[in-house]
This record gives sequence, structure tokens and C-alpha cells, in this order.
Amino acid sequence: MEVLSPQQWRARAAAHRARIEAWTAPHLARREAGTAHPVEDFLFTYYSHRPARLAQWHPGAHVVLRGARDHGRDYLDTPDGATVDVASLMERRRASVAWISRLLTATAARPAFHGCFGLHEWAMVYRAPEVRHASWPMRLAPPAIAAVVEERGVRCSHFDAFRFFTDEARPLNALQPSRDTQHDLEQPGCLHANMDLYKWAYKLSPLVASELVADCFGLARDIRLMDMRASPYDLSALGHEPVRVETPEGRAEYAAAQRAFTERARPLRARLIEACERLLA
Repeated sequence: MEVLSPQQWRARAAAHRARIEAWTAPHLARREAGTAHPVEDFLFTYYSHRPARLAQWHPGAHVVLRGARDHGRDYLDTPDGATVDVASLMERRRASVAWISRLLTATAARPAFHGCFGLHEWAMVYRAPEVRHASWPMRLAPPAIAAVVEERGVRCSHFDAFRFFTDEARPLNALQPSRDTQHDLEQPGCLHANMDLYKWAYKLSPLVASELVADCFGLARDIRLMDMRASPYDLSALGHEPVRVETPEGRAEYAAAQRAFTERARPLRARLIEACERLLA
């Protein structure tokens, strides 16, 4: 057991709350005003982790918070202080932790593919009568969007992106991913697989440190911005210039960003795998 003094754990908790508040406060203000941001609000609407839960700090498994008592659900009081109740949580969550561990390990073992060029977002509006982000204009007319999809093809390996494809776009994808094939297809170059590190991190909470959850959130937030900049939506009114993946220059820019995200995700995925392995040991 690692033991944190009251000064140490209170400082970490305060630093985490301040870091998270910079992301959640604007979102909560927009929600109160009844407005929405297609980039900044996505992680709070697509994923199920509420802002209040994200702001709550946990030290992770096998850490004692000296002097803490009645620290909340999923904690045990010991003579030295409070600690996460690992045994009770793993009794309920072992199957889920094992599933996450297998997925992350399989993904990390595959070579990264950087040739999809973000066309999953194009496939989501391909020949669609209406689009998900109807408040924002398109950069191209529908026939031009369709022409890009048909000319380039789609090579998406991520089921949770693929399931939002239009019916007409699904047959154009090189793969037909499903939930059952998720462990077989996800690869570390995929923007959505790397964005999902946030999902796996918060699903492991409070068994992993909240700083790791926040690190994954920060990565997912940056990936979402690239995802939308490379989409057919026009977000220039928000100050986000498009990455024109319909051009060779835009595809090169996207692939370079994708490689950078792959490298940022690598140590985060490794930390999550390590945490899972410790918990399952």
C-alpha cells in the first residue's frame, strides 16, 4: 500500500478538480443556456461519465489516504485512513476489467493504420436526408460529399463509429465491424479507439487514479477537434479551420496528426493495461 499524507492527497484532489473544471464549467454554462458546441460538448454527451463524476478525485487501487474517514462509496476505512475497496469492486467488476484488458492488449499489439483519412464522419452523412449536427453547415454539397466517399472508399475498423454510418455507406466500408469482432479489429492508429481510452479509464474508476482518467480525457478532447475539422462540417465560425481530406494536402495533414495521436495514446493505453493486469493478478 502506498500511503499519502493529508497534504499530499488533498493537493492532488484540488489540482484534479481545477484541471477538470476548466473543461466542465463552459459545458455546464452552455447546457444552462440551452446551447451546444459540436466539439467541446461531445465527450459529455456521447460518453456516459457525468461532469461531477469526472471532477471527483480518486487515488486508484492500493493507496491509503492518511487521516481520511467515511470517504464515500467504494472505500474502506483502515487504521491508517481510507482506501479503495478493491476486493469488493473486483468481485463485481472482474469480468468487465478482463474484457477491457483483452481489448486494450489486442489493440496495442497490432500495427497502426493511418490511411482512413477520417472518412468515417463523411460516411455518417453519406446520402443522408438529415445529419446529426444540423445546426452547422456543410463545407461541400451532398453530391460532392458522396463523390468523395465513393472515390476514396472507407476503411473504418471501429464498430462504434461504423454503427453511425448511413445504410447506403455501410457496404462501401472495407470492413464490417461488429461488437463481436471488436477485439479482432481495433488498432492503435484509429482516432476513435484512442478517444475511447477515456471510456475505458472512467469505467475502471475508482480503481485507477483520476489523473489517468483526466489524461485520457485531454487526449480524447484533442482527437474530437481533429475529427470534426476533417469532417464535411464547416466549423470555421468557431475558429476551427477545416482539414480538407478531400485533397492530397489535407490527407497528409490528417495522417500526420493521426500518427501524433497514436504516439500520445501509446503510454496511456500501456498504463491502463498495467492497471488491469495488477487488478486481475
